[in-house]
Amino acid sequence: MKYSEGNPDALKKKFWLAMSDSPFVFLELDGRSDTAVPMTAQLDKDADSSIWFFTQKNSTFAQLGKVTASFAGKDHDMFARFDGTLSVETSKERFDQFWNNFVEAWYDGGKDDPDILFLRMDLGDAEIWSGDLGLLNTAKMALGMNVHDEAEERHADKVDL
Repeated sequence: MKYSEGNPDALKKKFWLAMSDSPFVFLELDGRSDTAVPMTAQLDKDADSSIWFFTQKNSTFAQLGKVTASFAGKDHDMFARFDGTLSVETSKERFDQFWNNFVEAWYDGGKDDPDILFLRMDLGDAEIWSGDLGLLNTAKMALGMNVHDEAEERHADKVDL
């Protein structure tokens, strides 16, 4: 199946499936590459316009505002770069929804640790690439043949998430 600009919904669906399989992104404050760090995105299947993060209050992300995230799928079959805006999430229900043993391992005081900062990233534009070129195109690459056109068909430019 090809994912092209003519089928952005299919590519978005594939993106969210890939994110749920490997919810790790490289997040940075806009214009501040020195802040880029890997983060674990907390995902809600019913909320596809936001993702959440647990961090510490002394994190550079406590500055809030515009951010950019980069994503590579688990099997390198999906790549994305997307932007958004960080704000403090105040919903106790949302906090409890995402709290788990993996998150707790980062905070000595558990859920009541005074250093926890719970953030929401409201998503904006995204560029998404499907890295799945298939067996034929992989063989073409191995032979040094051009696969540029096939790769371009799997790129959706500026998708709203």
